[in-house]
Amino acid sequence: MLSTQPDGLTSDGNSRAAQGQAGSGEGVAEPARVAEAGPYDELRGSADATQFMPLTEQWREFFTQLGGEGLAGLDKRIEALRRRVHDNGITYNVHADVSKGATRPWSLDLFPLLVTPQDWAAIERGVLQRTRLLNAMLDDLYGPQTILRDALLPPALVTGHPGYLRPMHGVRPAGGTWLHIVAFDLARAPNGDWRLVSQRTQGPSGLGYLLENRLIVSGLFPQPFHSLRVQRLAASYRALLQSMQDMSPAGRNSRIVLLTPGPLNETYFEHAYLARYLGLTLVEGSDLSARDNRLYLKTLQGLEPVHGVLGRLDDDYLDPLELRSDSALGVPGLLQAVRAGNLLLANAPGSSFLESPGILGFLPRLAERLLGEPLLLSAVPTWWCGERLAYDEAMPQLSQCVIKPTYPAGAQCGGRFEPVIGSSLSESMLNEWRALIAAQPDNYTVQSYLPFSQAPTWQSRDPAGSAAHERIVPRSAMLRVFAISDGPGAWRVLPGGLTRIASREQWSNVSMQRGGSSVDTWVMTEGAVDATTMLREHLGPDDLIARSRTVSSRAAENLFWLGRYTERAVNSVRLARAALERLSAEADKDSAAQLQLLDVLCRENRMIPAKTLPAQQAPREFERALRAALVSSDEGLTSVAFSLRGMRSTATAIRERLSVEHWQLIEEASQRFTQTWQTCGGKRESSCHDVLRALARLNIHLGAVTGAQTDHMTRDDGWRLLSIGRQIDRLEFLGTVLTAAFRNGAVHEQDGFELVLELFDSAITFRSQFQRRFDVAPLIDLLVLDTDNPRSLAWVAQTLRGRLSKVERCERHELSDLARIIPDVASWPLRELCDPGEDGLYGPLLDRLNACCEAVWKLSDRIGERYFSHVREAETTLWG
Repeated sequence: MLSTQPDGLTSDGNSRAAQGQAGSGEGVAEPARVAEAGPYDELRGSADATQFMPLTEQWREFFTQLGGEGLAGLDKRIEALRRRVHDNGITYNVHADVSKGATRPWSLDLFPLLVTPQDWAAIERGVLQRTRLLNAMLDDLYGPQTILRDALLPPALVTGHPGYLRPMHGVRPAGGTWLHIVAFDLARAPNGDWRLVSQRTQGPSGLGYLLENRLIVSGLFPQPFHSLRVQRLAASYRALLQSMQDMSPAGRNSRIVLLTPGPLNETYFEHAYLARYLGLTLVEGSDLSARDNRLYLKTLQGLEPVHGVLGRLDDDYLDPLELRSDSALGVPGLLQAVRAGNLLLANAPGSSFLESPGILGFLPRLAERLLGEPLLLSAVPTWWCGERLAYDEAMPQLSQCVIKPTYPAGAQCGGRFEPVIGSSLSESMLNEWRALIAAQPDNYTVQSYLPFSQAPTWQSRDPAGSAAHERIVPRSAMLRVFAISDGPGAWRVLPGGLTRIASREQWSNVSMQRGGSSVDTWVMTEGAVDATTMLREHLGPDDLIARSRTVSSRAAENLFWLGRYTERAVNSVRLARAALERLSAEADKDSAAQLQLLDVLCRENRMIPAKTLPAQQAPREFERALRAALVSSDEGLTSVAFSLRGMRSTATAIRERLSVEHWQLIEEASQRFTQTWQTCGGKRESSCHDVLRALARLNIHLGAVTGAQTDHMTRDDGWRLLSIGRQIDRLEFLGTVLTAAFRNGAVHEQDGFELVLELFDSAITFRSQFQRRFDVAPLIDLLVLDTDNPRSLAWVAQTLRGRLSKVERCERHELSDLARIIPDVASWPLRELCDPGEDGLYGPLLDRLNACCEAVWKLSDRIGERYFSHVREAETTLWG
């Protein structure tokens, strides 16, 4: 008979669930490894846990609610978790890790961190108090500076810190609120108390990732989530948005944007995700313009006022006029708009000096002075070495502490280095650090080492050397909680957080940049679970007034080029397939014109190097050159891979406007083509059939991408610009094909005739209407004048004119100025186009085709001037 341990574990590692007793509270399938001695064990609620200690009440309830499969079903859930991360395109960019690539999937573990109502109440009180303190410090330090005058804080930690912005002195931010989002990194001490390790005030990250963590993990554990009464998150996000609107100059009518450094930022996914969730326009610095002490958004329809900015840009990059002059990420004049009171910037610039660990040791006295109360949430003991007494106290215990930089990277008083754990250093290395600190003590802060608590994680695969039954493994955890603005001078604590856990290789390092992972944070409540959503309530007729979605000039430009790169990829694949299919067959004398046409088209579309011998002279060499150029990174070539990279790059810049499915299709189109090519197409011994197969698969993916663009996107001006981009490239490509075919006479031979139909994707339509009569008149009628054929010049021109007129807000059937650039192809007289002339060169047709291509080039330039660079608007402003 099996003996049952208090936590539901059986002594031989078998589960009661496996014996038909699932759901009894004894459904833990396998023993969990005990945390190492010293740190607090979250699973068992003790710093001295043993294998036979019971689980905490909340963890017992969690495992009870797993259902009949118990732990046996967790491998399936973790696979589902990984699929969700992949399908949702959740990424964290680590540009220092070249070996793994710049972009990697977000790392999320299966089990949540469970926080009891009692623990959370203490955290909440302490975090709110510290937020009030930090806001009061900013009020004083950018105002009367009594803190400095009374020597409660050393000037070296304030005015000597590069994060203290002198241009903000004397400024009173909107609503008296400097800090709209503050993050506090907490760790649980061995006695079970939570301690503050660090604080983040300059655009702290995590609000988007923790929300995605919640959506995924709660969906995998719906029964435990409901049974444990986990508090929901939406109310905090709604409070942030509402408080920013209330404190912005225009009140509830304020336009608020989210400012991002751009797609190269490591947390760009979060920026795009938050913008979509909060309903904000995601902008980069180039999207904004400061004029007359106000901030404006550059849109397709001109400049529109901006009243609030949720910033994700480091302070010193915000304004190149007053801060870093080399910043290309900010907006010249932004600080002046803040000083004038015309812009709410969250967080207000100038708070990053509060992130210095050197400040932590001075906060207890400051709380007594500014708040008249002692701090409720203790910090890990911290000594700033620039203070003699602190230096003398810290040096003897350096081997039991963590050495941290006082100032950020690039500061004139020292460079940044990674925190160093004293216990990991040899005596000689400790002496080296002591010498460094003694030489420039201001640059160093010493913090007592706190062993982080150990949170349970699920190990889906046994690493080499581990016991087969150890599936639940403890890993060091740090909890980041967020204080969110809830009106002027008021905050609330988001009931959850971003919990980071250490990697298996670095048990003490929870940094995501160093391979750490994350877990969802479940804050349990004894009261009612909040049912707030981000959906607006009580919508009335005034709320339903039709308003077009704002499209920034940068977003419009990226949508425009997304359309162009997509169409370019489609056309390149079609031309490459047509060429390789013919080149792989034995060429004969009847195919000379066809080979010449393929040669001309490949060269005009820059799909082969210029030095390649002509296809009709050396077809095999031409074929090899074309195959190699498909994935070439040569700047002189417009390869298929080049178009795919352009498609992905522009899509990355507008992720908040694309559905998850659309983004995934674009990702897969590029990735799978590369993978297939590496498998077969890239090998010298590979047959042309292998390459054609890779192109065929890519063609299917591109068809799905164009389908998503055509059928699944809202018909706003952004979509119209995307469609315009596609039609511009389509008109240019088709015009080039027809011009070359008539110019070299290939259209008068059957194989050349069929090639033209294939490149126009109109072979089936032609044969159904005209059978196999290879006459020029029906060809011109179908490919040039037929407005029912989406691959005809007339249909493309007609679509272009219509889209342009809608973007330019022309009423009824009036044509805009830009639309008039494109000729009305449908009105071209068929008889004139079919006239070969005395020289048999079809001059009238070629003249019109040339004019059409020139119009496309002119139109592309004019669109850029009018909607992307605003050249004409700038000229009007300067010269009247």
